[in-house]
Amino acid sequence: MRLRDHLGIDTETQARLAWAMELVLVGILLVGIWDRDTGIIVNTAVGLAVTQLVPLLERDYGIPMDPALTLWITGAVFLHAVGVVGFPGSPQNLYASVWWYDHVTHALSASVVAAAGYATARAIDLHSAEIRLPPRFMFVFILLITLAFGVFWEVIEFTIAEVAALTGGEAVLTQYGLDDSMLDLVFDTVGAVVVAVWGTAYLSDVAGAIARRLGGQPPDGRSGS
Repeated sequence: MRLRDHLGIDTETQARLAWAMELVLVGILLVGIWDRDTGIIVNTAVGLAVTQLVPLLERDYGIPMDPALTLWITGAVFLHAVGVVGFPGSPQNLYASVWWYDHVTHALSASVVAAAGYATARAIDLHSAEIRLPPRFMFVFILLITLAFGVFWEVIEFTIAEVAALTGGEAVLTQYGLDDSMLDLVFDTVGAVVVAVWGTAYLSDVAGAIARRLGGQPPDGRSGS
């Protein structure tokens, strides 16, 4: 049983929540443009671009994007963008003032990365008879790919912060030190474990559609004739 069944949230409500988050992201982007805040503009623009990947994958590639998946992805970029915005009249934002906020966003974002890795690996497993990926391997694979991306992200944050410090520019991403980076990787692992344990319930249809695309079949599995 999926989480939405326990919470009693229907698909229409999920779609509306995702749509509302996208509207808020547009508002945040406009605020960033008004304030000429590079950090807000870049982070929110990237977030909006990610949300547009969902209809693109569904429309152009036939990948079934369940409303829960759409809400999951939108929620991850939404929380990140909201965390970057400063409080009215204060230079502080949620990332700087709420100690656990960064960890929550890292776990959620890492779960999206893990989901992409799981769906791709599972699709390859389904597509090729010569490749078999046992459940234990999939579990380790998801952890490794998520942690690798997490380390890559931390390096990007550090590099951007150092370049901004040397040039006197504004850092669009903030790095809070080695201890914080280690905690971020811990919560990245939490997100990966959640997907490794419960990913099948949400990602089987996605993996199946990708496997059919790899086999040159239409998304619905029918022949092209």
